[in-house]
Amino acid sequence: MTAASSVLPNALRALPEAIVSMAAALLTLACAQWLAPGPGSAVLAVVLSLSLARSRLDRDRRGRLEAAIALPAVGLAATGVGWLLLHAPWVGAAAFTVGVSSSVWLRQFGELARRASRLIALPFVTVLTVPHLSGAQHGPLPAALVPILVALFALAWVSLLDVLGRRLGWLADAHVRHVAVPPRPSASQARPSATTRMAVQMAVALALAFGVGHACFGEHWPWVVLTAFIVHSGNRGHMEVAYKSVLRLVGAAGGCIAAAVLAAPVGTHGNAGLILLALFLGTWLRQFNYAWWALFVTVALALLQNYAGLPAASAMTLRLAAIAVGAAIGVTTAWLVLPVRSTDALRRRLADALAALSEALDPTIEPRSAAAFVRALDDVRSLAPTFRAARLLGMREQADWIDTLFACRAPALALIERGATPGQVRRAVGAARQALREPERLLDALKALRDSFPLAGGERAEVRSPSGEKL
Repeated sequence: MTAASSVLPNALRALPEAIVSMAAALLTLACAQWLAPGPGSAVLAVVLSLSLARSRLDRDRRGRLEAAIALPAVGLAATGVGWLLLHAPWVGAAAFTVGVSSSVWLRQFGELARRASRLIALPFVTVLTVPHLSGAQHGPLPAALVPILVALFALAWVSLLDVLGRRLGWLADAHVRHVAVPPRPSASQARPSATTRMAVQMAVALALAFGVGHACFGEHWPWVVLTAFIVHSGNRGHMEVAYKSVLRLVGAAGGCIAAAVLAAPVGTHGNAGLILLALFLGTWLRQFNYAWWALFVTVALALLQNYAGLPAASAMTLRLAAIAVGAAIGVTTAWLVLPVRSTDALRRRLADALAALSEALDPTIEPRSAAAFVRALDDVRSLAPTFRAARLLGMREQADWIDTLFACRAPALALIERGATPGQVRRAVGAARQALREPERLLDALKALRDSFPLAGGERAEVRSPSGEKL
């Protein structure tokens, strides 16, 4: 199966999760409008629902309890920051910068902290984009109570539909998702950890974006800040920030044009429907290429600002300029402020995957489970698009590391499932882990690991990279 021919099956597999996520958002939206009619509660309902669905914070009893505590606090804090951005812009900018950069810094404290950090960021970004909608709702409830109740509605609907989707077989079982990869060694006292450096980069990028945005772009300043945030979110090294900046520009250009075309012929209800459709398509297609998410989120946000009285068509050129400036700020910060090398991030994730595979093949450990190995491979796969794009610049080896390790996935899972522990495979895993210290030997060691798996039916099983290429 080639990469092109695998697109449709992969899209169909991803469709149920996108449908379930969007259904939860619509049900939360309906509850929010019943509770406190107005655009502020509507925006918060959709954003918290989609953020929770993506964060995986609710996939077990403990996670739901943690989300029940975290979500109302996040919703309330985000609404407060939105109010500050409207009435005390520089105080709001400082609060936003501290809140978002702190969420990045939290990622180094385990799986729960990583999931919570993803949950924190998106509501902050949404109230940044449309701060004038914060608190713009009507109803008998005190304004401070609305985000708390909307957050609890989001948790209830996302959790309920997730359980229903798994019971119907639409969604993958959740028990694999929370297995932690082997712990990482503590950072050197002489140099901050990569996560701390990324948090500092985020803070510097946001501070510069707020300053430049307010100084040069008037009421369109949020697009500078939004872009600087987006290219740094999920930062896994300076190369990825540059790659994401290109995708952001391409996607945003298409999104601004689409928003300008779509905004003119439709009214308020048409705008609302198009916003929801854009969010659904972005949620569905995000896993295939980040540019799709950038495109459809730009459409949704531009239409949302149009809905709030900021016309989409007349400001298209200015918005694109603001996005380009935000991307430039993001890239410059990633390369000059405590830079994190993307190759180092990849080697760290490869080390996690090989350590998890070694543990899964250890005959002294019971029960045997492939869950940590699968999770670590998923972390490696998230870096693949950046390094495959780098092949165009002549940097082939890092992408070959990823593809070669993924060629080991199917035979490794088969061994783990059977409970087999061939000595030659375990020795090859150990050799690959040692080769991580000498990158020039790593590709050969990974190929030796791939070739160490037992033959099936007299012939070695055909293995392919995640892109569909035969290896």
